[in-house]
Amino acid sequence: MIQYDECVISKMAVHKIGNLERRSQLSEALYESADDTEDALLKRVCLKPFASHATTFEFAHAIELAYNVLFGQAKAVLEEADFLSSSQNIAQHLVECSKHPNIKEGELFVVKFEDVQLGNKHYEALGIYKYEDKESYVETRQGDRQMDLQFRKGLGSKKPDKALLIVYTDEPYTLLVIDSNSAETDYWQNEFIKHRPKNDNINNTTDFLTLTKNFITDQIPNEYDVNRTDQLNLLNRSVAYFKNHETFDKEEFEQEVFEDKSIIKSFRSYDESWRQEHDLDISDSFEISAQAVKKQARVFKSILKLDKNFHIYIHGDRDLIEQGVEKDGRKYYKIYFEEES
Repeated sequence: MIQYDECVISKMAVHKIGNLERRSQLSEALYESADDTEDALLKRVCLKPFASHATTFEFAHAIELAYNVLFGQAKAVLEEADFLSSSQNIAQHLVECSKHPNIKEGELFVVKFEDVQLGNKHYEALGIYKYEDKESYVETRQGDRQMDLQFRKGLGSKKPDKALLIVYTDEPYTLLVIDSNSAETDYWQNEFIKHRPKNDNINNTTDFLTLTKNFITDQIPNEYDVNRTDQLNLLNRSVAYFKNHETFDKEEFEQEVFEDKSIIKSFRSYDESWRQEHDLDISDSFEISAQAVKKQARVFKSILKLDKNFHIYIHGDRDLIEQGVEKDGRKYYKIYFEEES
């Protein structure tokens, strides 16, 4: 989703967060890293969790965007308000949203980045991370007569329990969200952030591939006499279109993937119903997100399972595989190939 090789951390503050019943401790100075090695580690810890994200959001509010508290604080940071004060306000906002007794205390990192790459453009960004559970690790130290061991707890390579990356695209900005254990409490997303899905090329790519997969696997078998091989072929062609094109055109996609007028008509009907049912507004033409395609392609399984004996991976030409039935009723597949490896 994002690239951060050229990114730099410009400002950073760390606060101790409780809830309304536990005392919080807000730092009174910005954190200053010791050297480039420490900077590189912090950058990786903060941004690597978002590198494979393929879902985006934007700030929202039921009445008006200006009433969204976190949006206001994020905008203040972009407009170069005092960063320490803004980070304290963000921390206090989180405390006020942490009313549920199940909410754990933890450390809150507020980090300003320069040159985060999203798509082909570079942006400023603001990262907000809450670490609740630390991992244990062993540290070795040379003693007088032997190596000593010290058992400590820290962040290490652990992904944050809650995290938000605000990429300063056009308002209301682009948000990437991490929320582990979201079923326990919804304060992070619904009270602290307040967001909605963003209508952009990333979500358009993800949503269209999802509805296409469901049409091929669920709807087509109900209307047409197709076997599993034909379904896998359509799935492969769908992914291939997204991999081989930089921009999406719905009519072009339908012709290249489905070809048959009857199937195209059925797909358009299914597409309309799917959008209404899931409250989606997918554009009929958009720039394809390569990262979203890469992630979605993992669920487009091209595996033909035959009893418990064989798995056939089908990646290419449907005409190179034939299905038949022996006189005794046993089914078979005939596969044509030129080389084996």
